[in-house]
Amino acid sequence: MTEPVPSYELLPGAAESPVLLHVPHSARAIPEDVRQGILLDDAALERELDHITDAHTDRIAERAAGLAGITPWRFVNRLSRLVVDPERFPDEREEMLAVGMGAVYTRTTHRGELRPAETDPGPLVERYFRPYARAMTEAVAGRLAATGRAVVIDVHSYPAEPLPYELHAAGERPAVCLGTDAFHTPPDLREAARTALAECGETGLDSPFSGTYVPLEYYGRDRRVSALMVEIRRDTYMAEPGGPAGPGLEQLAAALASLVDAV
Repeated sequence: MTEPVPSYELLPGAAESPVLLHVPHSARAIPEDVRQGILLDDAALERELDHITDAHTDRIAERAAGLAGITPWRFVNRLSRLVVDPERFPDEREEMLAVGMGAVYTRTTHRGELRPAETDPGPLVERYFRPYARAMTEAVAGRLAATGRAVVIDVHSYPAEPLPYELHAAGERPAVCLGTDAFHTPPDLREAARTALAECGETGLDSPFSGTYVPLEYYGRDRRVSALMVEIRRDTYMAEPGGPAGPGLEQLAAALASLVDAV
């Protein structure tokens, strides 16, 4: 089956760079046959995309890559997370199943119906989730083979005000939230991020979102793969929800480039 846009794209960086900027949630594209399984009308779907999309994070990563002294690699999802969310566990380990947001969402950000609750996630998982996961695994393997290590920096954003789907909405919402993993986020990576991103405002750890993405083949097994999630509060660089980027984007890109160079 021919897709209207590629599902994902690996954008090469310098051969000697261990860094892989991962941008999983910046796109709005939904293939037409997948769109047919979504219950929202067109206007409601556009509103949902405004809320759920990490708008402009692909631009932040692209600009950071251009500013960095050694160009990082970038892995960018070209489809909306409403198709599949490549960062969810594809099984019962996923806590977001509690609000209908496993690998294939059945509920919206406001806990409305997105797909029928009985939707079988299997076909979309096989068509999109597993190929994406394999490609990310191969991208990390490429950095390990070339440099002996891999540093996955997840580039995300989140709204200034909590949305109803959030499970941990009571926590602090700093300008930049750093999501960490006890196994894959060493202290030097965490502190490098706090230093590099401090100019963008207050930084915090694991609130309102925690954890970071590592391909399952390496997750909890290989310390050569380090990882950090960078969650940027949207009002620092764009008009919410779903609006244009502002001057904060350039500052964030420069800070992210500093982090890339530091690790």
